[in-house]
This record gives sequence, structure tokens and C-alpha cells, in this order.
Amino acid sequence: MDITQNQPAAQPPSSPSASYVAAPGYFRRLSAFDWAFALALVAGALYAFSRFGSYMDVYEEAILLLAAPVFAVLGWHWKPVRWVMPLSFLLALGAIGLYGGDLAAAETRFWLRYMLSSQSAILWMSVFFYLSTLFYWIGLVGRSATGGAIGSRLCWGALVLGLTGMLVRWYESYLIGTDVGHIPISNLYEVFILFCLITAMFHLYYEERYATRQLGPFVLLIISAAVGFLLWYTVSRGASDIQPLVPALQSWWMKIHVPANFIGYGTFALAAMVAWAFLLKYETTRTLWIWLVGAPLAVVVIGNAGVYASGAGEGVRASMFVSSRFLVVLAVLFAATNLLRHRIADRLPAAELLEDVMYKSISAGFAFFTIATILGALWAAEAWGGYWSWDPKETWSLIVWLNYAAWLHMRLMSGLRGRVAAWWALVGLVVTTFAFLGVNMFLSGLHSYGKL
Repeated sequence: MDITQNQPAAQPPSSPSASYVAAPGYFRRLSAFDWAFALALVAGALYAFSRFGSYMDVYEEAILLLAAPVFAVLGWHWKPVRWVMPLSFLLALGAIGLYGGDLAAAETRFWLRYMLSSQSAILWMSVFFYLSTLFYWIGLVGRSATGGAIGSRLCWGALVLGLTGMLVRWYESYLIGTDVGHIPISNLYEVFILFCLITAMFHLYYEERYATRQLGPFVLLIISAAVGFLLWYTVSRGASDIQPLVPALQSWWMKIHVPANFIGYGTFALAAMVAWAFLLKYETTRTLWIWLVGAPLAVVVIGNAGVYASGAGEGVRASMFVSSRFLVVLAVLFAATNLLRHRIADRLPAAELLEDVMYKSISAGFAFFTIATILGALWAAEAWGGYWSWDPKETWSLIVWLNYAAWLHMRLMSGLRGRVAAWWALVGLVVTTFAFLGVNMFLSGLHSYGKL
């Protein structure tokens, strides 16, 4: 009797090529909601083009029409975008409807005054970011999954409110006057909001991708620091007022150069905060106290002594005062995390995950920062007649670019890993911060419209 009788026929062994052929194509994997999201973006872009195309030049028309497929692909790749964008747009449209073409309505209508005007939405964004930071740290220190989950949801809420505030501010600028209206990325107040939103978006993306909320406490600290500067800048300088663009900024180049630049700044900052978490887990305690606590305080003492001994002007002294407060707060935060190290170090992700997030953040930031630098050179040629003038801002942008180019080169060619890579990424934040703020505070040049 044949023992193979009634046995199922042998199946051919599976192969990678067979599974590849069997897998559905990229577009076939998209759901009906994905397509509806893309169609809504295209419809919105076409409506804006038909309504406002006569006010745009050919470059602005291209930016508008390309934005729809770019954000559609982003939504397909990262699903939360499919609800964040529509919700922000709906809230902004609600605010626009409440204004009814009258800017004074922000003071008389309840929902505008306390929730949906640009200033109110941005203040709520600030509150949500601070609460998110608090709950992330409660989750990490208290070993509570609930705390981390609440922190994550609050961060999402801050992102939605911040996007809403920026969209409404854009509309408000046109209510002041058609010659005043502009995209809200033209001064320190507006770009600090942009920095917070971009950093939060990348953080939330990596949080979902790596299924960990243990990086939230560190990344939200840098966002909270930016929010703190934003609030101080608003109170002390009245920076929230919408002002007409200076002539150098009256260009479509601004619409692409500035966002690309701040994707770089945001991801570099995120990488530095991840590096901080890495060092907290793997560096010696003595080294952390010397360099993360002692070094900022030493810079405060030496810097102030040098400024006052040199007889510098009032502007430089004020800038040093602001810098000193920032460094002292930074040293206090570093000291607090050092004291909590025994409780949180074992809760932090493994070295491989931390290094991967650092690498991907710096890679993405470097790509966009490179694009921003090229765009800035083209803009400079149009505005000032030359691609490069060794202006302090340009010089320090080049230093930032070279710093991260060297980091990536050493990572790819020499296998840079571990504590050296983490320290380098953290020092990179110092270099980037000086390029972003220090140049505006202590130096002058063609970019002096961004001075404090």
C-alpha cells in the first residue's frame, strides 16, 4: 500500500521572490480613507488656486499645487497626519468664520478670545506642552504607563492647537491689511512656534515608530524651554504683534527656506535630547556632573566677567543676562536628572534604539538643512546680489552644516557609536543654538532683522 496515498500534495518551498510577487503593491495597500484624505487635499489646493491664484506668482502656485501630493504621501506613510491636518484646518476655518472679516472680534467673541484666536490657541499650545512634559516625567520617574500615555496625548493636543494658531495668525495678518499679510514664519516669535511644532511632530513620529514613550520626557524639555523663551519674548518685547515684512523677507523664497531650516533645527535638537538620555544611561556620574552641570555654570561666571570687564554696551549685557538665565536653568535640569538617574536609567531604551533615533534624526535634519542652505544662497543672490557674503548667520550656518556632516561621515565611514557620538550630538545642540539665537543676540549683519 502506498503510504503517500491521501496525503496532501507537497507545496513548493516559499522564496523571497514568490512572497514579493504575492504582496500587494503600494497603492493597493491604501485604504478608502487614505484616498479620501488625498482627494480632500487636492480639492482644497484647487479651490485655493481658483480663489487666490491671481494673487500668486508662478513659484507660489507651484508650491501650492505640490503641497497636496506631498502631504498626501506623508499622511499615507504616517497615519495620524490624516486626522491632525483636517482637525487643525476645521478649527482654523471655525475661527475664520467667527472673525467675519473683523479683527476686533477677537476681543468680543468668547471662542475667539479664549480659544481660537491665534494668540489664545498658541497659549493653549504652551500649556499643553508644559503639561505633556510633566506627565511624561511622571510616567518615567513613577514607572507609570498611564503617565506616559497622558503626556503623549497632551503633546498631540499641543500640536493641533499650535497648527491652528499658526493658520489663524496667517489669516489675521491679512485682516490687518493685504500689504501686511504673510505666512507666519518671519520673526523669532513665529519661528519659535514653528520649532516647537516640528520638534514635536518628529518626536511623535519616532515615538510611534519605536513604540516607546521613554524619550518624551527629554524631548519635551527642549520644547518646554522654547515655549518658555516664547512666553518671555512675548511679555518683554510684545513679540506676538503682527508686523509688516521687512523688504528682505518679501519673497516667496521665505516660504520654503525657513521651514526647511527649522526641520533641521528641530531634528538636531531632538537628536541632542536623545543623546542626553543615552549619556544618562551609559556615562559615568562624575563626568555628567562636570560637563552637564559644571560647564554651563562656568560659562555663566566667565562670560559675565568678560562682558563687564570689557565695558560692553547695554545690548550685549542684556544678551548675556538672557543667556545666563538659560544656562542656569539648563544646569538645574541636568542636575535634577543626574539625581534621578538611579531611578530612571533602567527605564530608558537600549543603546541600539537610542543610537538609531539619533542617527535618523541627524540624517533627516542634515538633508533639510542642506536644502535650506542652498535655498538661502539662491535667495541671497536675488535679494543682495551674491550667493554668499560671509554674514555671521551664514558663517554659523556653515559651521552647523560642517559639524553634522562630520558626525554623519564618522558614523558611516568609521562606525561612530556610543558615548562619543552622544557627546558630539549634544555639543551640536550648543553650536546650533548659537547659530539660531546667539548670532541674533551678540552679532549683527544682513540678518539683523531677527535681533532680540
